[in-house]
Amino acid sequence: MSEPSLGGETPSRPRASLRTAVVWEVLRDALDRRAEAGGGAGAGLEVLDAGGGSGQFAVEVARLGHRVTVVDPSPNALFALERRAAEAGVADRVRGVQGDTQGLFDVVGRGEYDAVLCHGVLEYVDDPAEGLRAVAAALRPSGVLSLLAAGLGGAVLARALAGHFTEARQALTDPAGHWGAGDPVPRRFTADQLSELVSGAGLDVTAVHGVRVFADLVPGVLVDAQPGARDALARLEAEAAALPAFHAVATQLHVLAERV
Repeated sequence: MSEPSLGGETPSRPRASLRTAVVWEVLRDALDRRAEAGGGAGAGLEVLDAGGGSGQFAVEVARLGHRVTVVDPSPNALFALERRAAEAGVADRVRGVQGDTQGLFDVVGRGEYDAVLCHGVLEYVDDPAEGLRAVAAALRPSGVLSLLAAGLGGAVLARALAGHFTEARQALTDPAGHWGAGDPVPRRFTADQLSELVSGAGLDVTAVHGVRVFADLVPGVLVDAQPGARDALARLEAEAAALPAFHAVATQLHVLAERV
C-alpha cells in the first residue's frame, strides 16, 4: 500500500501554529546542528522529505537554505508543492519526485541525504519496520531522521472525552490502535514502539517529543476568546512536549534520531 499525500497545515508561521510549532522548532534546531557539525552551514544540507505531499515542511526547510527532495505518490500534491515553492521563492531548492517508501530507491539514492523527514507516513504503510529501514538507508553517516507519527494514547483520550467509550476501548486494545470502521488512521504507536522501530532501523534515538498534547482537546472558543490564550497554550505545549509523562496522551509523537 502506498502512503497518502500529506496535506493540511503548513508551518509557514511556525510560532503561530499550535499543531506544528513543536515539530518545527525541534527540526530546525537539528538541521542547524547538523549543518554546523558538517562544516557546511553556508552551503546547506541535502534533505529528503518522504511522503512530504504539498510541502508542509519542505518549503520552510528550503527557506533555511537547504536543498529538499520531496517524494510523494500523488501528482496533485507534487503540483501543489511546485506552486508553493515558487510562491515562496525557493523553487530552485525544492524538487518533487513521484514515488513512495516501498520503492524509495527507485527514485532517490542510498546514503545521499544529511536529513530525512518521515512525517505521517508510518501510519499508512503495510510494514512500518520496512518503511523505516528504507528511509534510514537514505541517510549519510551522522544524518538526522525526523519521524512524526500518530500517538495511541491521544486517540484513546480524544474518543473517551467525546463520549465514544467503546471506540476508546477498541483503540486501546487493538494491536494497531484502530478505533473502528470510521477511523481514518490505520495504525497508531506508543513512544516505546516508535523508539524500537527506529533502533531496529539502525539509528540512535536522540529525542522524543509529544505533539498536540493539549491543542486538540482545548475548545477553540477558549483559545480564540481570551487575549493571550493562544500564546500561553503554545508555551504550555512546548514545555510539556519533552516530558515523558505527556507522551502517553499526545495526538502525535515526534522522534529525532541519528545514523551512526
